[in-house]
This record gives sequence, C-alpha cells and structure tokens, in this order.
Amino acid sequence: MSERRGMSGRTIVSVVTLVLVGAVLYGARHSVAKAWGLIGQVDPWILSLVIPTVLLSYFGTGGMIFSYLRQKKIIDHLRVSTMMRISLELNFVNHVLPSGGASGVAYFNWRLGKQGVSNARSTMAQAVRYIAGFASITVLLLVGLVAVTIDGTVNRWLILMSAGLVIAMLVGTFVLYYVISDRGRMDKMSAWVTKTVNALVARVTLGKKTAILEPAVIDGFFADLHQDYLELASNKRLLIQPILWGILYTVMDVAMFWVTFWSFGVYVNPATILIAYNVAAAAGFLVATPGGVGAYEALMVLVIAMSGVDGGTALAGILLARTIILFVTIVGGYIFYQRAIMQYGTPKQLESDF
Repeated sequence: MSERRGMSGRTIVSVVTLVLVGAVLYGARHSVAKAWGLIGQVDPWILSLVIPTVLLSYFGTGGMIFSYLRQKKIIDHLRVSTMMRISLELNFVNHVLPSGGASGVAYFNWRLGKQGVSNARSTMAQAVRYIAGFASITVLLLVGLVAVTIDGTVNRWLILMSAGLVIAMLVGTFVLYYVISDRGRMDKMSAWVTKTVNALVARVTLGKKTAILEPAVIDGFFADLHQDYLELASNKRLLIQPILWGILYTVMDVAMFWVTFWSFGVYVNPATILIAYNVAAAAGFLVATPGGVGAYEALMVLVIAMSGVDGGTALAGILLARTIILFVTIVGGYIFYQRAIMQYGTPKQLESDF
C-alpha cells in the first residue's frame, strides 16, 4: 500500500496537465487540417524574422544574468561572444532535459565554475534573472491587462486570467522577498528544504537512500544567498540592468509568435500572446517533459483561441513558431554544448540526465 502512495506532487500535476492537454488536442482535432493548409500560405520573408527574435530573446536571457555578474566585477574577463554562447547552451539544456529548469541551474553553475565563478555567485545570478524576469513580466502584464480590458472583443475569461497572473506574480515576489530578507526565515527555509527533499528521496527510493542533502552544505548555501540579497538591498541599482534585459527578453518572446501570425496575414493582440505565453510557461515548468513540450503548445492555442482567433489559425501559428524556436535552440545550443563537453567533460551532477 505504501508503494502506491509514493507518487510525488509534481508527478500528479504532470499527469493531470497532460490529461488536460489531451482533451484540448482532441477538441481541436478538426482544426488540424485547416492549420496544415494555413502553413502552406506563409510568407517566408516575414517568417524568417522569427530567427533574429529568437536570438535576441536568448541574448536577453544572458543579459539578465551576465549584467549582474559584470556589475559585481566577477566576469570582466569574459567576452560578449562567450556569454552569448553560454546563454545558448543554457537554453539548450533547459529545453532538452526533463527537469523543470533544475538541470539548467546545475549546468550553469558547472559552466561558470570553469570560469572561476563560485556556485553561490552563479546561483545568485540566476536568482537575479528570475527576480528581473518577475519584475519585467509583471510590468508588461499590467500593461497587457489594460490592453485586453480596453479591447472590447476580448473574452472576459482572458481578462480574468491576465488579472490572476498579475496577482500571482505580485504575491510570488512578496513571498520571495519575505523569505530571503530575514536570516531567521532563511535558516528555517534551509532546514525545511533539507528535511523535505531527504524525506521525498527516502520515499521514492523506498528507503534505499535516506538523504542526499547535507544540512551544513545547504545552510552555507542559503547563507551565501542571504548575503547576496543584503548586497542587492544596499545597492538596488544592480537590478536595473537585469530588469531592462528582462523586458527585452519578454518582448522578443512575444514577438516570435506575433511575427509568425503576421506571416499568415493574421493580427493577434500582443497582450493576448503575452498572457498565453505566461500561462504556457507555468505549465512548461511544472510538467516533466523536455521544455514542457505538449502542454506548452496546447495551452497557448487554447488561450489565443479564447481571444477570438480561429482555432486552426491559432494551432498553425503556435506550432510553426514553436518548431522554429526549438530548431534554433536545439541545433544552435547543441553545437556550443558539445564544444563545452569536449573541452571540460560531462558535468557529474547531470550525468544521469545526459
């Protein structure tokens, strides 16, 4: 009986989400033929603009991380081309490995470790990336909420969804600030993470492995994060550049899909794409498939169709955009990733995933 109750919360979320994805795809089955026909009507010159938007998006991803490290005088020796290359490698790992971004964090720590950057510093840089990403997306979602509210043709559920996303982002930012701003709360979080992860591992392995996290190591890690927070709090200007890069990143992500629909001769409100993108990104983080494939596309199609766009058009636009994005990410990232592996070897912490 105990073995049957060993399913983790994330696995349950993944199963439920994939069932919903199946339902959405089944409901859209009649739109597939139309979507295929629309793809044949694409303007290739306009569609080719998707590639530079993908590259600019990944440049924005790296900018959020590396602008912080540069301001800290930690990576002055790295060239811009090297930073762009590492950014492409990171996006490749995040898309290919089924771990909701965890493999990306481990890979980035390992990769920057080869450049003399400590794990705590590189992890903090990635934390800054998420903080800057939260801030930039929240600002853009507020603008998007106003835009869809003014647009009288938009489904009310879409307005409610955008409002929910804004509230979730604000609450998430507050919770993060609440935990990281106090050393006592950080210590409690450290103890909770250690206890929870070790208990989960013991349950999943049926007691064969009782612990993978050492309390002293985790305590030291969280202490370093808190120290970096204090440095950020004393010099909030360090966040300005990452937030600006975050805005570029988000705008380019929306532009990828907007340009694809434009190549069909269809106009889709960018605010609608922004909302759909964030709903899909949340699912992609929770679902244990590489890059959230399946859930990501289905949810974007669903949200965009809710805005009044024909289901076949929404399906064709999202699938075509995602195909180009994944192609650029996997092909370009794989080349640089393999060069890094040939130079430094496979990171030990990710050997089971590769």
